[in-house]
Amino acid sequence: MTTFDLSRRDILKAAGLGAAAAAGLPGGPALAQNAVPFSAGTEQPKTEVPAQACDSHIHIFSTRFPASPHWRGQPVSDSDVAAYRLFQKRIGTSRTVVVTPSTYGIDNRATLDGVAQLGASARAVVVVDLDATEAELRDMAARGTVGIRVNFVTPQSWGVTTAERLEAMARKVQPFGWHVQVYMTGDQIADHAEVLARLPTPLVIDHLARLLPGQGLNHRAVPVVRNLLDGGRTWMKLSGAYLNTTSGPPTYADATDVAKLFAKAAPERMVWGSDWPHRGEKHMPDDAGLFDLLAEWAPSEAARRRILIDNPAALYGFGTS
Repeated sequence: MTTFDLSRRDILKAAGLGAAAAAGLPGGPALAQNAVPFSAGTEQPKTEVPAQACDSHIHIFSTRFPASPHWRGQPVSDSDVAAYRLFQKRIGTSRTVVVTPSTYGIDNRATLDGVAQLGASARAVVVVDLDATEAELRDMAARGTVGIRVNFVTPQSWGVTTAERLEAMARKVQPFGWHVQVYMTGDQIADHAEVLARLPTPLVIDHLARLLPGQGLNHRAVPVVRNLLDGGRTWMKLSGAYLNTTSGPPTYADATDVAKLFAKAAPERMVWGSDWPHRGEKHMPDDAGLFDLLAEWAPSEAARRRILIDNPAALYGFGTS
């Protein structure tokens, strides 16, 4: 559980300080304008952030929407659009993919409300159950939904996630042109290799495949992921370095080795995500530092532009304008 928590009043105070600093008013120190809730540090990235860069993995939480009855973890706090706007101002990204977290179960209201506030620069990846109707899915598609997330790692409102459920959900959303995003550990990916390879939809793998820290490139899931990437229908989220490390910040050397391998294997199907607001972390990562890792993972400017602009445009339907 994280001990870092901010009330909405704290968030609005940070926003007010930032506005005061930008206007040169008293009480607005220079550093305050870059303060972001649920994020360490105040510096901007050292790496250039191109226009239309996409943060392909965030979660929106609002106390207007209570946690799912199944949830026993960290309570909902206001890491909402107002707070995320401060993140965008500091880091420099402009496009966003909001992913429904386990906290909300199959209640996608906070995600879809966040996308509505963010506007045309945002897309949604939602969580639905097997009984979701065609009308419900069409409504979510009209509101910016482009995929579903199927989580094998943390508690779900339906209980244990099975391979059968994954395949059934993929068949359900395939007619809408959606992708299926999986949150699985490396061991789960290795155990479900055949199922993942035969899904009828594009596949997106969360957080560098959650390889067991300490094993990294030696993990048995690495060749499985490589085969999936080579198949041409699998995408990888270059995100969550702090979830895949024993070496830790600022370089996350072990996670960096994995990210470099995947980024080189399929640069045309990599996307970058911050994973803001870093739920469950006792010590908030420095998001500028996390963004700067991309320069290590994809050294060329052309590769980074592809990961930040072109690939998200293709996967999430942002277009190229």
